[in-house]
Amino acid sequence: MSERVACVTGASRGIGREIAKQFAAGGIQVIVASNEEENNHKVVAEITEAGGRAVAQFLDLTQPDQIKDAFKQMIEAAGRIDILVNNAGITKDALAARMKKDAWDLVLQINLTGAFLCAQAVMPVMMKARWGRIVNIASVVGQMGNVGQANYVSSKAGIIGLTKALARELAARNITVNAVAPGFIETDMTKVLPEQVREAMLQQIPLKRMGQPADVAAAVRFLASDEAAYITGQVIGVNGGMYM
Repeated sequence: MSERVACVTGASRGIGREIAKQFAAGGIQVIVASNEEENNHKVVAEITEAGGRAVAQFLDLTQPDQIKDAFKQMIEAAGRIDILVNNAGITKDALAARMKKDAWDLVLQINLTGAFLCAQAVMPVMMKARWGRIVNIASVVGQMGNVGQANYVSSKAGIIGLTKALARELAARNITVNAVAPGFIETDMTKVLPEQVREAMLQQIPLKRMGQPADVAAAVRFLASDEAAYITGQVIGVNGGMYM
């Protein structure tokens, strides 16, 4: 895998940051892509200080033209992109009856349309190489639903459908497409939840603990490897057993 180049979107923090670090530790050259330029460079510094290879790339998933330009820059600079991890995502929660259309549109634009456009941008270079790995980060709520997250749930359910469609389209070119669906993971978003909310979440998890970003990154790392060559169109749950 040391000759591979991976682009991880939303790699400036949380799960994306851990995926980027685990890839780099395995010898993969990593492109840290997000719209948080300062944090992108912090992650790159962490990776390079540990002996890995990484570069930062500004990526705004609300701007289709910028996505095209960014991937053109990445491919020209690195010569290739072998692995794409569509990790970037946001939440804008509200009960469906009160949800503003702007909140619906933005979450779908970033979480689903953005992932599609990123995948579309890397398809030509992967098809030419006749090798590729696309790993989309879905969510357990995209499988089971959740109150107050109609936009987020729809975007993550859409990611699962997108994964299966692309897996069928790209299989003939030796490109696999899979999804990882995390459950409740310890990130900046979950750390600020009230204690009673966290306790209620834990009651739903048979393993009785929150997951760590490293748990998700390990699944992503496997799906991006040569060992996972016969796995495509699948959704791997990393959720402590809360959805079976």
